[in-house]
Amino acid sequence: MDRKQCCSVGILLLGLLAFSSPVTARISATSVSVKPLGFAGGFGGGFGAKKASAAKKSKKKRKKGSLLADVAVAKKSSAQADKPEEGPKLDRFGLPIPTEDDYFPSPPEGTELIPIPMDYSTKMTDVKAAMEKHIQLDFDLFDEEGIENIPVDISRDPMNLSLVHKSPPVLCIENFFSPEECENYISLSEPDSNMGALEVQSKTFALATSTRTSTTWFCHYERVPTLLAKARRLLKGLDLEQMEEPQLVRYRTGEQFSWHYDEIPAPQLENGGQRIATLLVYLRTLDEGRGGGTVFRDLLTADRSSKLTVRPVLGSALLFFPSFADGTPDDRTLHKGEVAIDEKMIAQMWIHERKYSPAVPEGNSHAAAADALKAKEGELGYSN
Repeated sequence: MDRKQCCSVGILLLGLLAFSSPVTARISATSVSVKPLGFAGGFGGGFGAKKASAAKKSKKKRKKGSLLADVAVAKKSSAQADKPEEGPKLDRFGLPIPTEDDYFPSPPEGTELIPIPMDYSTKMTDVKAAMEKHIQLDFDLFDEEGIENIPVDISRDPMNLSLVHKSPPVLCIENFFSPEECENYISLSEPDSNMGALEVQSKTFALATSTRTSTTWFCHYERVPTLLAKARRLLKGLDLEQMEEPQLVRYRTGEQFSWHYDEIPAPQLENGGQRIATLLVYLRTLDEGRGGGTVFRDLLTADRSSKLTVRPVLGSALLFFPSFADGTPDDRTLHKGEVAIDEKMIAQMWIHERKYSPAVPEGNSHAAAADALKAKEGELGYSN
């Protein structure tokens, strides 16, 4: 072996010794399992014993240049071995980067999650049982099949209530808004409207980890008497002052609201307490495959084949409950707004445990809506 070959082999051996030391300092500091950087099977690529024996027999037949070829193979193997095995991603401090499961852990084993049965038809007796620990509906509004009882002199399509998940309860209401009522609500986004809504980029609570890319208009109560009247008729004994600012939310193509809870963080409960109901009204229809559905991560469809997803249908409403009637949050209602392919628009209202003080738009108040609400309730045939 000449001097040049000896130097090459020496450098290679020093490199192998340097790379074979295990990474241990970070493991003890973070309790994270990090595998040492090294080879996966030893020098030469992990050949079996049979091939190793054959190599010995042919040793004498090797040409002079074969040692340099072995060095090239070793360098290649070293480069492959230096690549760390796949594991948890670490931040600059060597700590695991939190995952979706860290922020939104799965329900503990034994958590009650009861889908509706296959081929189920809604019965109001089932709805009453499902709603036992939540804010109550005005059950007199519907017959046993969930069809709205409306006065004979009122000309409109009746609401049709469906129980789409038993525990936690999730309800859908067809014909909550008429097509005309949907268009009237969408018009609140027009900038030249008197007492117009406050337009902002949609936000979540401070320190929230969810992604929200929609646009929100916060509305004056007096501009949305139809939403107020129907929400009060649907939810028994609901006080107007329990209602958070009415919102109009628009999701353009590619926009979404990732997994989130509707409950309010503990430091912000002074104003009205916890949210005990979420009411969404879909103002446009998005066909199957066009995104925009409301998806509940931990709830299943009747056939147990997929996550419960409520598709946007013009005028239909979705009602679910971020917390129980006593204000205890119900994390089973974790949900998201799918990425929209077509433009999605919704009316949105949150109901609080007690009196809520609105903050926006400037001058917004429940009291200012009293006259408009009374007139709308009469128009809809609602009696106190």
